[in-house]
Amino acid sequence: MNIILLATAIAQAAAPAPSPVEQARAIVGDAPTTTQTLVLSDVPKPTGPSRVLFNGRDLSGWQPWLGYPDPSVTYRDKPGATAIGRSRSTAGDFAVRAIDGKLALWVKGETWGALVHDADLRDYHLRLEYRWGDQRWAPRAGQPPNNGLLYHTHGTPGAVFGTWQPSVEFEIMTGSTGMAVAVGRDVRIRTAAALDPSLISPPVRYRMGGKPVEIVNGSLIWNVENARDAERPAGQWNVLDLYVLGDRAVHVVNGVPVMLVEGLATVGAGGVRSPLTHGHVQLQSEGAETWFRSVTVEPIDRLPTVVAR
Repeated sequence: MNIILLATAIAQAAAPAPSPVEQARAIVGDAPTTTQTLVLSDVPKPTGPSRVLFNGRDLSGWQPWLGYPDPSVTYRDKPGATAIGRSRSTAGDFAVRAIDGKLALWVKGETWGALVHDADLRDYHLRLEYRWGDQRWAPRAGQPPNNGLLYHTHGTPGAVFGTWQPSVEFEIMTGSTGMAVAVGRDVRIRTAAALDPSLISPPVRYRMGGKPVEIVNGSLIWNVENARDAERPAGQWNVLDLYVLGDRAVHVVNGVPVMLVEGLATVGAGGVRSPLTHGHVQLQSEGAETWFRSVTVEPIDRLPTVVAR
């Protein structure tokens, strides 16, 4: 190696790694996110009868799965533990209990996992209500409460970090409800984003007309933040509407569209890409006590229109 090449190699080795903002800027460009108000219109009418996924009495139709006894090992390459799965009773993790004068689906949140519904769904509008409970659990006791509505669920229980099935996530987290996340390394999600340096990582937020990006678990862009925070204050019920048609979806929080995704897909051996157009739904357990009620789904043949104002 000549002296010039050696000096260059030394300089490159000594140079600090680019920050998440610098890396994101290389992908989405330099223009930062500005306030954008999205409005839902031309909402599709159901093409068939509505179906109740939570009957308001018991957990009929829902299958539990639990990850590791210590959730802090969940994201390790070698967790050094075996997932609980369905090897013990989950009555203390998921149950139907009374709150605000009605029975609701209760998720304790201490042990991470999910309830997975039996129905294989496609082309639908799903609506549910949720609110946070009071309990927070390690390792996220001091963090914003976190949960999720996972859809187009497929594959094997526990295939993702021993805890969840591969899917697309409609994030439920204070400040980030509606965020899109790829759950599983085989899942791909396309959306549009702009730089938002106020976010930690990745510093990108959904923006209609923004730079096309692909969300890939394990990459810099493993999620894209919602267009805006539309969650109600703690202690109040929130309404989520998920509109799904084939490999496209719209995430709506309390009537406000906050995320549009498309090109939902899985990538198999040899990089072969297959559209992801149907699957089950999961309600996560991820560190925060959460209540769910009024979970219904109805068939649709088109998505609502979303406009920016």
